[in-house]
Amino acid sequence: MFLWNFIENLRNIVNRIEMATLQNGSSPVVKKRGRPPKIKPESGATPSKQTKITDNMKKTKRTVDRFKGVTKEELMTRLLPDRIKHGLDILIIGINPGLFAAYKGHHYAGPGNHFWKCINLSGMVGKPVTSDNDVELMEYGIGFSTIVQRTTPSAKDLTSKEIREGGKELIEKIKIYQPKIAVFNGKGIYEIFSKEMFGKKKKDFLFGRQAERIPGTNTHIFVMPSSSARCAQFPRAQDKVHYYIQIKRL
Repeated sequence: MFLWNFIENLRNIVNRIEMATLQNGSSPVVKKRGRPPKIKPESGATPSKQTKITDNMKKTKRTVDRFKGVTKEELMTRLLPDRIKHGLDILIIGINPGLFAAYKGHHYAGPGNHFWKCINLSGMVGKPVTSDNDVELMEYGIGFSTIVQRTTPSAKDLTSKEIREGGKELIEKIKIYQPKIAVFNGKGIYEIFSKEMFGKKKKDFLFGRQAERIPGTNTHIFVMPSSSARCAQFPRAQDKVHYYIQIKRL
């Protein structure tokens, strides 16, 4: 009996509320499910965290000053001297000086170049050395030269005329100093030299000691993979070391 009276009272209360709502002219509010709609900020209002970052708000990419304020144009005016003398066992030949080598004033000074790491791993010198020791290496019978002396950001910036004339100058240099072995640092470098000097690109090329000699000399030719870290065929220093060991044994 008590429960029945309670339910009847509850129904009466609900009916009174509905009647009052209808008399006021308003309808009951039915809430929709889901997230509330986004409210657009008024003009001048501070954007929320969800506001897209504009181009002006994007973080500026930091540039690294590799040359400590020295411009590329200034570096391209610098020359990298040969490290050469009579009686060398090995003359390492590159295509031309890069910007970092010109900046440091030493051969193969670029931080990503594998040359000095391969020299050390092969035990060619017998003590740890870096590009700062390139002059000292002449006392160990190792010298350095390039086909073209002009400094450029890339070897692609050289002209065929420069390479042809540089190759002739290199031959004359080798005739004077007579190193036992001319080591070309990279297949591409040797192919350029061979095409300009012998008039054709060598077929069935293999790295290592070549059958030809430098024209007009008794200097043997050895071709090793490029010491550049960008050498796709030999991307790691460990992949190139055994060629340095071969040179050491010649």
